[in-house]
Amino acid sequence: MAPQLSWIGLGNMGRGMCQNLIQKGSLDKPLLVYNRTKKRSGDFVAQFGPEKAIASDSLEESVSSAEIIFTCLSNDAAVFETYESIVNGGNTKGKLFVDCSTVHPNSTDKVGKMVVDSGAEFVSSPVFGPPQMAEKGTLIFVTAGPKSSIESVRPFIKGVMGQAEITFEDKPYSSAAKFKLIGNGFALNMVTQLAESFTLAEKAGVDPATVKQLVDMMYGGIYTVYSSRMLGGDYWKMDEPYFSAQNGLKDTSHLIGLSHAAGVELKNAANGRGYLEELAKIAEPDKSDITGIYGAVRKANGLKYENVS
Repeated sequence: MAPQLSWIGLGNMGRGMCQNLIQKGSLDKPLLVYNRTKKRSGDFVAQFGPEKAIASDSLEESVSSAEIIFTCLSNDAAVFETYESIVNGGNTKGKLFVDCSTVHPNSTDKVGKMVVDSGAEFVSSPVFGPPQMAEKGTLIFVTAGPKSSIESVRPFIKGVMGQAEITFEDKPYSSAAKFKLIGNGFALNMVTQLAESFTLAEKAGVDPATVKQLVDMMYGGIYTVYSSRMLGGDYWKMDEPYFSAQNGLKDTSHLIGLSHAAGVELKNAANGRGYLEELAKIAEPDKSDITGIYGAVRKANGLKYENVS
């Protein structure tokens, strides 16, 4: 018999992950879902029906009858607020909490201690991949915490929500958070490099679309995805970001903080953060995607933010 699962946080990532839990998780009970904006949880549940998913009216309700509770939240403040409310509710003993949020390593350790001190188990499990990978169930999970707790989560990772797992068994919760920030640095550097290269091409009289041909031929994969989003103008046309620039700035600031604590200078990350800070001044926060770095680079070099003639 499968444990009763609950999911807290139905953002771009959470919706796809929940969908795969329902469709591929071999659940014999409805998945409990909770989102601060109740319309979002109601809309999600309506896709599957009450036999597959049930919307909880409160955090307390989402936790009380669940055995394993997943959280996927936007930032450190949201994670602290949510877990403080859960722990203060006093109904955590014997439960397992799995946090898939990307937060500062210190935040992960503090939340983990808070949960364990309340009599529950905790696993830090941030994920790699955009919302499209969440929908397809091909995310890469990074787990940290007690081995026995991680083993309880594994049936819902590979082949369900993810394609693979990188694990730090019996290591501090912050191990996964540190690894996630380092990995996110690759994406930041890639986006910044592409944005600068396309801008240089345009200013130097080379068609950026021709540069993209080289990117597709040489690198492909996620390089092609981000390049298409930039040159297709998605970064300024979209109503909802794939990976919000706000979260990108948050993650980059955490990454640079981690590097300073380790005595390492990350010049590429500092460059990317500079563009993200400029982007925050010129684009709508709720619609701004990390690929908007392209617009920030363009504007910094005398071009329009939007890549239109």
